[in-house]
Amino acid sequence: MRAYFLQSAGDRMNLELREVPTPQPAAHQHLVKIHASSLNRGELIAGHGLIAAGAAKAAGQEAAGEVVGTGERVMGRCPGGFAEYGLMDRSDAIPVPPSLSWEEAGAVPLTFMVVHDMLVAQGNLKPGEWLLVTGVSAGVGVAALQAAKAIGAKVIGTSGSADKLQKLKTVGLDVAIETRKPDFHDAVMKATGGKGVDLVVNNVGGSVFAECIRCLAFQGRLATVGYLDRVMKAELDIDALHAKRLKLFGVSNKHRSAESRALTVRGFIADFLPYFAAGHIRPLIDRVYRFDELPQAKAFVESDAHLGKVVVRM
Repeated sequence: MRAYFLQSAGDRMNLELREVPTPQPAAHQHLVKIHASSLNRGELIAGHGLIAAGAAKAAGQEAAGEVVGTGERVMGRCPGGFAEYGLMDRSDAIPVPPSLSWEEAGAVPLTFMVVHDMLVAQGNLKPGEWLLVTGVSAGVGVAALQAAKAIGAKVIGTSGSADKLQKLKTVGLDVAIETRKPDFHDAVMKATGGKGVDLVVNNVGGSVFAECIRCLAFQGRLATVGYLDRVMKAELDIDALHAKRLKLFGVSNKHRSAESRALTVRGFIADFLPYFAAGHIRPLIDRVYRFDELPQAKAFVESDAHLGKVVVRM
């Protein structure tokens, strides 16, 4: 079968198409004929450490497809998902609602499970609360916006693109702040009547970390999920942390056990899957590429021109 591999080379991730044997499932796995998968920027950034320098790794982290032998439609975590077939742990397999196309299903698993982790499992976001998403036009940012609106929260988003912000208003963005700088505190406080936001999803990184702290309300929560700016250090206002009883947490699957990841899958199925089944959430897909166009899809994601998810259809 055909499968793509990624290799870290300095600050770049190089992509290579190979012919490899079709994998054979163990007792705890499904063999899945893959129909679609989506690109996750974290895999493409060498500094994120998902792929060790010098080591080639099967590319792709998720997929949607049919279980070989049963025809069951599933989506979920699938290491090596940019291939014609992949292995999916049975505990990771999520049933695909009839309302979702293959392309949409391929765009759901990792992004929306990360969003469930930070909005529900750790962020405890409630209807009527305020959410701030920095870098809201990125894949995780758009998904956080869509899930938060389904929950009943109000959402403020920052982006350097006025065009992207305008488009996101059509999917529920309440307050749009056009900026790539840490200068959004005043606009956030104005929007929230001086209270601040209950939860921040920091998609950008260290350059806006201190500003995110400033924007938090009493007992606010801050989720760090990405660092598109590559800035890994930031000052922490310990007085604000103490006085406002803040909670700061990270959102990553890098060191999680299989059982820990399975908890997120079960939480997603219970809390979010009904939103997809009922049509309350549909993944926002910017472009769909053919399997042989994965290099072009990777370049498009790296250009930061996309809004939402970029999908590869087998």
